[in-house]
Amino acid sequence: MTADTVRWGILATGGIAGAFTADLIDLPDAEVVAVASRSEASAKTFAERFGIPRAYGDWDALARDEDIDVVYVATPHTAHRTAAGLCLAAGRNVLCEKPFTLNVREAAELVALAREHGRFLMEAMWMYCNPLVRRLKSLVDDGAIGEVRTVQADFGLAGPFPPSHRLRNPELGGGALLDLGVYPVSFAQLLLGEPSDIAARAVLSEEGVDLQTGALLSWESGALGSVHCSIVGGTATSASVTGSQGRIDIPHGFFFPDRFVLHRDGRDPEEFTADPADGPRNSLRHEAAEVMRAVRAGETESPLVPLDGTLAVMRTLDAIRDRVGVRYPGETPDEDLTAELTPA
Repeated sequence: MTADTVRWGILATGGIAGAFTADLIDLPDAEVVAVASRSEASAKTFAERFGIPRAYGDWDALARDEDIDVVYVATPHTAHRTAAGLCLAAGRNVLCEKPFTLNVREAAELVALAREHGRFLMEAMWMYCNPLVRRLKSLVDDGAIGEVRTVQADFGLAGPFPPSHRLRNPELGGGALLDLGVYPVSFAQLLLGEPSDIAARAVLSEEGVDLQTGALLSWESGALGSVHCSIVGGTATSASVTGSQGRIDIPHGFFFPDRFVLHRDGRDPEEFTADPADGPRNSLRHEAAEVMRAVRAGETESPLVPLDGTLAVMRTLDAIRDRVGVRYPGETPDEDLTAELTPA
């Protein structure tokens, strides 16, 4: 790493890896120097597509490449613990896709490993790095709508997805909650922290994954959160935050919004829109820029996506799965997925 350039390695070659790499190479202070896949042919094809100099047919070779400053882990989340752990143990800094891991036990192991080796680790929760979402959080934190009373957020895809699809596959951590529900839960906890109590219901598939899930989160302050996710019905992907003195609405795409509306008692509505200078709404550049800022500064985690916050979200996801009865291979039916919830 130089004062100007941070060198990246890409671990996995799927769709999200391609999207992230495309945004990464547009950043003048980022250089993608290597890519790895379990298939050397796949790694070489990806490398040729993006002009990456080195392609590895195994993850270990990428992890041991000392010319890499940060590894972006883009595997299915069932492999995050193994892939990110391999890189951290080899001394690499890591940006790991969401959901961070399959469960909080795996997440805690990665955090402990990062702290043991003094390496940077961050979940790729790009929503937290989005400038407009950061503006919304700032307004809420500054009391623009008073004390938060309720948070609502939804994320659903219409499908239908066949049983063979990864979203229906228990071996790949399928279901609506981990793939989509992580966004509504993360949005609620961005504003209110970890809930003190959770109730949930779900419709399960024949394979045992959740087709749609709804959860009611509650905090000791008296605030409530309603979150919903689905792979059998397309939703508005809207969100709203209601306070004692007003409300903020995100009409669509709450995790990468183009606008939101602030309603304050006794005032006309105020619309906040995304700055075109920040790039396309679906750009992943903001999380990449935050990683590079932190790594240059010698930080081992980001204040925008703190590790304790990631662990708190994973505890909530585990608690919801516990309520609705979703278990993945390797998790026994009687295994206690829940950890004691920390009151907000």
